[in-house]
Amino acid sequence: MRRGVGGGLAGAALAVAAAGGAQAAAPAGAPAYGGGRCPTHMGRIACVDLGAQRMWVQNGSKLVYGPVPIRSGRAAFPTRDGLFHVYWRDRHHWSTIYHVSMPYSQFFSGGQAFHAVAMPLSTPPGSHGCVNMTFSGARGLWNVLHLKDPVYVWGHKR
Repeated sequence: MRRGVGGGLAGAALAVAAAGGAQAAAPAGAPAYGGGRCPTHMGRIACVDLGAQRMWVQNGSKLVYGPVPIRSGRAAFPTRDGLFHVYWRDRHHWSTIYHVSMPYSQFFSGGQAFHAVAMPLSTPPGSHGCVNMTFSGARGLWNVLHLKDPVYVWGHKR
């Protein structure tokens, strides 16, 4: 049920709870995941909860992908919060700054992107601002998110 497809809001809440995330009660009509923080009036949108270190994609109030675990920016290179849009996608991106492969890159804020990493997401201290994902998570997101889709990032990494 981690992907939430066809599971509805109750299934999404169970997936978050099963993944160890705290589940706050959402207002009537709001999504049951993420505490209702991600906008529901923008159509398909990628939602990044820095506090929970989770991301998902919703279309209105319907969960269409995730939630999946992430690793966001370290203290010196925080992941920026706010509303952005996917402006560039590169399945086989190579960072010329950090000299590292960034598979399934989807850039949304300056040089910050969703992308796969070859290390465990629990590896400290964090990224250089990107939203790191497992290969399966990044590949799944690649198949759901599109160019110009909105990305909403909020919270603070604990």
